Amino acid sequence: MITTSDFRKGLKLLHNGEPYIVLDYQHAKRAQRAAIVRTKMKNLLTGLVQEFQFESGDKFDKPDLEYRDMQYLYSDGDLYHFMDQSSFDEIALSASQIEEIKDYLKEQTTYSVLYFESKPIAVTPPIFMELEVTDAPPGVKGDTAQGGGSKPVTVETGMVLQAPLFVDTGDIIKVDTREGKYVERLGKKK
Repeated sequence: MITTSDFRKGLKLLHNGEPYIVLDYQHAKRAQRAAIVRTKMKNLLTGLVQEFQFESGDKFDKPDLEYRDMQYLYSDGDLYHFMDQSSFDEIALSASQIEEIKDYLKEQTTYSVLYFESKPIAVTPPIFMELEVTDAPPGVKGDTAQGGGSKPVTVETGMVLQAPLFVDTGDIIKVDTREGKYVERLGKKK
């Protein structure tokens, strides 16, 4: 059981039969009444962010959540196929289920898939990904690594992000998937 005193950012709990993650919370005392906890939580099934108010000491069940490492295989229209790394079972997820990570979908890459009651509900990409630059405007003469400027580049997944001026088409770059930002250039495609 989880109580309101256990609340912290990132805590997952079951509320009204659905899994939620706590995004923010605040304990508040009231004159001659029980304290309350104001929360901002995200529904893991719908993605809807809501604010709730609970009495201090309210109890919640832990959700039946499980993470599985799955390899992205291919897309087939609106379905995206993944294979479980341990059991080799295949699942197909809809475009709405992978909408948040679509810019990071790369074949043969392992993703963390969140299951609720044996059903896949969310996909998380690796924190850092190595992606090939497929389109980069040409740099200007005099551009250097210390130049400090940036330009929009397109990577193999179709995502456009800002990268330093020295990054060219064919370069492999490291991207932070949490913020969608360029980290470093790793070299050219072999």
